[in-house]
Amino acid sequence: MAKPVAVTDKTFESEVLKSDKPVLTDFWAVWCGPCKRIAPVLEEMAGEMGDQLKVAKIDVDQNQQVMLNYNIMAIPTLLLFKNGQVVEQIVGFNNKDALLRKIQPHLA
Repeated sequence: MAKPVAVTDKTFESEVLKSDKPVLTDFWAVWCGPCKRIAPVLEEMAGEMGDQLKVAKIDVDQNQQVMLNYNIMAIPTLLLFKNGQVVEQIVGFNNKDALLRKIQPHLA
């Protein structure tokens, strides 16, 4: 069963930009309440959709370069990358159904 992958500034390119499948990247922090609420949703999605979607998590307190590169102003922010490009941006807590509605069109 797939789990979210911890990504850093150093591993971002190989894990996210060069991934052979879409990557839902969660920009989060330990102190962020909504980040804690969305974490189990992302765990579940990683387990259920591991064959068609990779879920990555990047701690913005430890890895600020990627956050700055993508102008992340609020967390949680989820960026869906496909072929190295951002194809969807979701800011704030969303339930699983809302997330699926936004990312499903990119998973064909």
